[in-house]
Amino acid sequence: MSTVATQAVTAKLTHAAIFLVFTLNPGTEARQPVRQLCADMSSLLRGIGFRHASRRLSCVMGVGSEAWDRLFGRPRPASLHPFREIRGVHHAVATPGDLLFHIRATDMDLCFELAAQITERIGGVATVVDETHGFKYFDERDLLGFVDGTENPSGQAAADAALVGDEDPAFAGGSYVIVQKSLHDMKGWNAVPVEQQEAIIGRRKLSDIELPDSAKTAYAHNVLTNIEENGEQLQIVRDNMPFGQVGKGEYGTYFIGYARSPARTERMLENMFVGLPPGNHDRLLDFSRAVTGTLFFVPTASFLDDVDPDAAPGA
Repeated sequence: MSTVATQAVTAKLTHAAIFLVFTLNPGTEARQPVRQLCADMSSLLRGIGFRHASRRLSCVMGVGSEAWDRLFGRPRPASLHPFREIRGVHHAVATPGDLLFHIRATDMDLCFELAAQITERIGGVATVVDETHGFKYFDERDLLGFVDGTENPSGQAAADAALVGDEDPAFAGGSYVIVQKSLHDMKGWNAVPVEQQEAIIGRRKLSDIELPDSAKTAYAHNVLTNIEENGEQLQIVRDNMPFGQVGKGEYGTYFIGYARSPARTERMLENMFVGLPPGNHDRLLDFSRAVTGTLFFVPTASFLDDVDPDAAPGA
């Protein structure tokens, strides 16, 4: 029995990343070049990454709901659908996106080279609608000053959280990924006393120690994003990255969450933006505004390797 190779969904976090989101241009000419890129992704990664293997170059390719039908047809992943905007106390917008490339390495040069190669191959049939260069900030902190990703699962727990299993056998080993780019009101945030910031996040700012449950507020970020079902915590794998442009006064966090079902991440976002109960929203959103929101399916590396560039969708 052959082993299915997954994409690098649960790869170790790195200090550099590029997030590329494309939309396919109208018409049918996009299918062949994009399918060719799918088939060539493993070769591209080897060709660029082999020169500096210690820099751990990886890339995860995701496909949006409409693009999946256009590129691959049937069968399709059971839970793939367009990102559902959320209107609550704050607004989680839904924005266009057909293809996602989450490129990671310890150094930006490899990320940049792979991003350039990808864009050269499909730039004639697809348009970049978002390009974000992420970086690690001091000791794994976001630009708000808190350590980000402390509770990320690792090892087998990460695979169990992020990879599709027997619930959708045709796409086992794949993953669903939601991305959301948020801009921070740093002036407003920095005016908030540290003790109140800690109540909003649910952790100590300096030490990164989680507050005792008895000390947490109902609106704490780590309370509203803790999802349980039948007494079991439903985890996701995050690889959030800070980004910014000082000259533009732009400071933000690029949220990226992988899960075996998009429902997990959607529940977290619902709790944050609408509140649990409704109105008890995540106070972090008073200082952090979502400007993108897109859902993709990440097929296995084996699926991409086996794509026939010239085959009709569904063939």
